[in-house]
Amino acid sequence: MAMAGQPNAVRAANKVIARRSRPDASHPSPASVLATKIKDLVEAGQRDEARERFGSLVALLQRRAVRIAFQYLRDASDADEAVQDAFIKVFLHIDQYRSDLPFDVWFTRILVNAALDRLKARGRQQRGISHSSDGDNGRPVEQVPSHEASHERRLLAKERWAQVTEAVAGLPDRQRLVFTLCQLDERTPAEISAATGMSQATVRVHLFRALRKLRAVLGGQA
Repeated sequence: MAMAGQPNAVRAANKVIARRSRPDASHPSPASVLATKIKDLVEAGQRDEARERFGSLVALLQRRAVRIAFQYLRDASDADEAVQDAFIKVFLHIDQYRSDLPFDVWFTRILVNAALDRLKARGRQQRGISHSSDGDNGRPVEQVPSHEASHERRLLAKERWAQVTEAVAGLPDRQRLVFTLCQLDERTPAEISAATGMSQATVRVHLFRALRKLRAVLGGQA
């Protein structure tokens, strides 16, 4: 599994989170507590125990991670692979996690980037398949049987969602994070504020701007 460019993405996640006012460090999330312990173990050279603890972290975050990845990819297999990519990336670069920052937000950024990377790869693959079949003699649309028509509708729905995810990928980092946490992870502005250190008013501004840009890109479909 390719790891090219991943350390830069991890460092970028740290920098963006650090620029915000910080959440109450006296009440870290369970994931933050576990991640800090795993980082300490790795830095102490106890990688076997770190891997064991990391299994607990995966169990804690897996269901939420798959739900977010599926919202982007709309394919269970691709979502599972994106989540696996994200967890591998987290473990390999856990030493870059800043323990004074919320792990949940750091992980969400890495997960979204993994999902978008897989979406881009899938798009390239589909374009290759499309080009290879350009010479095929297809039937006119009006001659497609009803069961194939329903398949066409599903393809159109996937295409529309691909447009949405492409638009999300083009959002500024903070707006993409707030959009993901609110619309896909179903968190309230108060919960996002607690997780990121942004005020609720700032969260709402980022969400408003994200939705406005998505509507502009999608021609009012968002």
